[in-house]
Amino acid sequence: MGFTHYSGPASSFPPMNQWKSFEEIFNANKSAMQQTGDTGEDIGRIWNAVNECAKIGVEERVIFAIIMQESTGNVGVQTTYNNDGHSTAGLMQCDGSPGFPGQHGLSQDQITSMVRAGTNHFKQNLKDFGNADTAECIYKALREYNSGSVNENDLSDGRGATASYVSDVANRLLGRTN
Repeated sequence: MGFTHYSGPASSFPPMNQWKSFEEIFNANKSAMQQTGDTGEDIGRIWNAVNECAKIGVEERVIFAIIMQESTGNVGVQTTYNNDGHSTAGLMQCDGSPGFPGQHGLSQDQITSMVRAGTNHFKQNLKDFGNADTAECIYKALREYNSGSVNENDLSDGRGATASYVSDVANRLLGRTN
């Protein structure tokens, strides 16, 4: 099932009542995670890490959708570098996250450390837009997470980052896979 392209302000993106449950989104993505080389244990530990890190104040399904967008759930994802040369590592490809490039069969602590770093980073983005568990706040925070700045009139204005990022994550929240 392909992705639908969304653009414009947050109100032009799918409302939360259309998002699938965390379990539905997770199960829809299991085969994609297996294809990265993740072990069954790695995948189970991602589930555990998302549930643990949601206590920071970010919904499980949002954390997991970011993980799938950033790394396809590959615990051994390569470290990348953003436009200012900072390394972005781990499952959520964020500044300051530990990374374990090329490795699988990681411990729960290693996997949780990557998810915690990304969730803490995203939580700060949420705070920049009112720290509310609303689609509007989440979509704006997603744009900031990806690009560092936000054109609130068009969340598909990547400002040098991935233009389709918010749209892609919205599709993942609807249970779609790529």
